[in-house]
Amino acid sequence: MSFSIRIATPADAELITQLADRIWRKHYMAIIGVEQVNYMLNKMYSVESLIHQMTTEGHRFYIGSKDDTPIAYASVSDNEGDMFLHKLYIDTELQTKGFGTKMVENMLQLYPHKKTLQLTVNRKNYKAINFYFKLGFKIDHVADFDIGEGFFMNDFVMIKQF
Repeated sequence: MSFSIRIATPADAELITQLADRIWRKHYMAIIGVEQVNYMLNKMYSVESLIHQMTTEGHRFYIGSKDDTPIAYASVSDNEGDMFLHKLYIDTELQTKGFGTKMVENMLQLYPHKKTLQLTVNRKNYKAINFYFKLGFKIDHVADFDIGEGFFMNDFVMIKQF
C-alpha cells in the first residue's frame, strides 16, 4: 500500500468538493447536524469557494492518495512561519491508519521556517482532538465563530510550537 501527497491546483477543486461531501456527510452529521453540514459544504467547499481560497486567500491545498486513489485533502496558509491548518480530512474508513499523520508530516517538511502551527477543531470532534494531541498540539483557547445563517463553529483553537 502506497501513500502519496501532492500539491492541489484549481483544477482539483471538483475533486476536493467530492471528497469533502463524502467525508463530511459521514463524519459531521452526528456532531453538527445535517443543516449545518449542508450550509458549510455549500459555503466552504463549492468549486468557486475552493478556487477563491487557493488563488486569493493564500491557502495551499494538498491531496493525499492511497494506491493512486484520492482519500484525503488538507490546506494550510503561512504567514512568515506562523502557519494555520485550515483543513485536514481523511476518508472516514481510513482514519486511524496513519494517513493523517503522514499528511501533516509531509506538509510541514515543505515549510522549514515554521514557528507555530495553529488550527481550529470542533469541541465535540473528540477523534480529531485526540489526533492533534498525539501530534503535540495543545489547546490554546475556546472560540465560537459566527459563520452566518445562524450557524456557529464551536471550536478549540489548538497550537503546536516548533
